[in-house]
Amino acid sequence: MTRINLDEVVDYINSTGPATRIYLGADSIRYKVDRAWWAEYTVAVVVHRDGRHGCRIFGDVTQERDYDQRADRPTLRLMNEVYRVSEMYLALAPRVLDREIEVHLDINPAEMAGSSCVISQAIGYIRGTCNVVPFVKPDAFAASYAADRIARYGTTG
Repeated sequence: MTRINLDEVVDYINSTGPATRIYLGADSIRYKVDRAWWAEYTVAVVVHRDGRHGCRIFGDVTQERDYDQRADRPTLRLMNEVYRVSEMYLALAPRVLDREIEVHLDINPAEMAGSSCVISQAIGYIRGTCNVVPFVKPDAFAASYAADRIARYGTTG
C-alpha cells in the first residue's frame, strides 16, 4: 500500500511555474482473496510542469472489501473511486489556491459500458463536493492512464 505525502505534493507544485496544471484521477482493480472480493483503489495526482515540461505522478493506493454483487455493474466500487478522488481534491485544492485542478473519472458514458451505471451520480457528487465539472472517458487521462498505470504496475515519479 502506498500513501501520498501531501506536503511533498504541495511543495512540488509550489516549486513549479504558474502555468502548471494539476489533474486528479482514480482507478481500481477488483481481486479475490479466499472467497471474498477486494478492491485496490488508486488515486493519481498528475502535475504537468508549466503545461509543457513533462509531468510527475504521485499515487495513493488503498485496499478494502468490495461488496458489489455484479462485476459488470460495479456501482459501489466506481463510487468509491469518486469518493477518493473527491477527498484528494478537497485536501489539495486549499493548499494550492492559484492552480487549476481537473478531476478525471474512469467512467465511460456509453450506455453499453458497465461504468455508465454511475455516470449521473458521479458527476453530481464531484460537482457538489468539489464545485468543478469532472472529465469522463475519453477525456479522463489522469484516471484512464495515470491511475491505471499505478494500479497495475505500482510506479510513480
